[in-house]
Amino acid sequence: MASGKIVVYGGRGALGAAVVNHFKSANWWVANIDMNPNDKADFNITVPKDASWLQQEEHVVNELASALQGQKVNAVICVAGGWAGGNAAKDLSKQADLMWRQSVWSSSIAATVASKYLNAGGLLALTGAKAALEGTPGMIGYGMAKAAVHQLTKSLGAKDSGLPEGSLAVAILPVTLDTEMNRKWMPKADFGTWTPLTYVAQLFDKWIKGEERPPSGSLVALVTKESVTDLIVE
Repeated sequence: MASGKIVVYGGRGALGAAVVNHFKSANWWVANIDMNPNDKADFNITVPKDASWLQQEEHVVNELASALQGQKVNAVICVAGGWAGGNAAKDLSKQADLMWRQSVWSSSIAATVASKYLNAGGLLALTGAKAALEGTPGMIGYGMAKAAVHQLTKSLGAKDSGLPEGSLAVAILPVTLDTEMNRKWMPKADFGTWTPLTYVAQLFDKWIKGEERPPSGSLVALVTKESVTDLIVE
């Protein structure tokens, strides 16, 4: 019998795959929601890329309902997203549209999933960005989308948000995650300032268990120096 149930939105990306692996190794039932399946997940929901925001939500909600058969989950983790640069003079609307689809649509759908299928006292974790707490002139679309995720998190953590009683809504705000792709594109960076993916997966695990939880609605920055990560609640 599974130790618990978790939904990972973006479970084919670097961080998402690390989260899937962490919970599978602990004998959890794991559902992956992504454009592509993750073979290690127990259940995969493939999001139709060209569908509208509402169509994507309906597809995810219906597929998950058939998998859960009336059961609830302990956590909904949304680590879907991406990055695109560009200022106001360079493809602003194009990049903003892409970032909105990757970060905001997925976070909004994850919130809907949590409102329907999360246990009382469960965890809804979204992914913001520390950079988006201020202006991001070189990546405006990205900053806009992540700022929207921050706002969504604060709203979900407030009274009458529609989430189950006692649940924790939180956003992690990484600076740089230690992924293969980041190492490829930034080979000369100081990797000691990058946050390990396993650390993030273990952090979610703690919060699910009720350990060291920040207040609901918190934006939690992950600041790594000399390979030690501190949590700064914004």
